[in-house]
Amino acid sequence: MKILAFAGSTSSTSINKELVKFVLKDFQDDEINLIDLNDFDMHVFSVDREKKGFPDEAHRFLNAIEECDVIICSLAEHNRSYSAAFKNVFDWASRINVKVFQNKPMFLMSTSPGGYGGGNVMNTAKTFFPNFGADIKDTFSLPKFYENFDLESGIINPEMLKELKDKIENFKHQVQPDH
Repeated sequence: MKILAFAGSTSSTSINKELVKFVLKDFQDDEINLIDLNDFDMHVFSVDREKKGFPDEAHRFLNAIEECDVIICSLAEHNRSYSAAFKNVFDWASRINVKVFQNKPMFLMSTSPGGYGGGNVMNTAKTFFPNFGADIKDTFSLPKFYENFDLESGIINPEMLKELKDKIENFKHQVQPDH
């Protein structure tokens, strides 16, 4: 199975990227393409810029989705919404193909330092991503990242770790029926 994985953040210390990398350990037998949104840096979307053509980075992002079987992502929450970097990549890509996620199965996650675990961005994404071709199979939100996650061990809260592992298994069964 070919997995496209990313965090909706450009931070060099992204906690969402750490969560994605932790989850990918459960997919070691699969082909993983872990991308960094920093590699998709583009001018801020505008209709004036769109008239001049689409950035190569937007096409590369869509190609990465086209080449995968499933998507695993964790969205950063900035001011109760998507990060500006993710929103810009998403805006450009959606103008090329409104079904950005191309009906690929998705495991959608979020985390934050606060107690809501990126719940605002998660709720927004769960509502709108299906309109853009995301087949969201399961979701996971990790609150209080710095209390519940260790960079070497991963999730250290036993209940949250069990919840995540159950959701990963559920996701695998949905996308790999012979799993």
